[in-house]
Amino acid sequence: NPKGEVFVILMMEDTRGIEALPVILQKVPGIGAILIGEGDLSQELGYPRQYEHPEVLKWMARVVETCKRHNVVVGHPHVDANNVERILGEGYRFLMAAPVRSYAALEKGLKLAGRS
Repeated sequence: NPKGEVFVILMMEDTRGIEALPVILQKVPGIGAILIGEGDLSQELGYPRQYEHPEVLKWMARVVETCKRHNVVVGHPHVDANNVERILGEGYRFLMAAPVRSYAALEKGLKLAGRS
């Protein structure tokens, strides 16, 4: 909520949601972050689990750009040591990693942030 007592995260999992995102961010107060559901998005676009496909990345970039304009944190759900540098460079600030991949990604992310 706007007082900071609850951290509200919305998922953007399809093109319809991404197209509506500017209005959502303008009209709904208290959104703490937007998390991209790249699995569902890639499926809808016809590139299942191809998270690096240019069409998938184009729609994901649209979410990042919209969130930046509205000063809302944007999250990425599949971070690992191989993609953390790209993801941080693209503007994601809420990063999620599966436990089996977490430590290498966290270590590299901390180093990139100058905190290791």
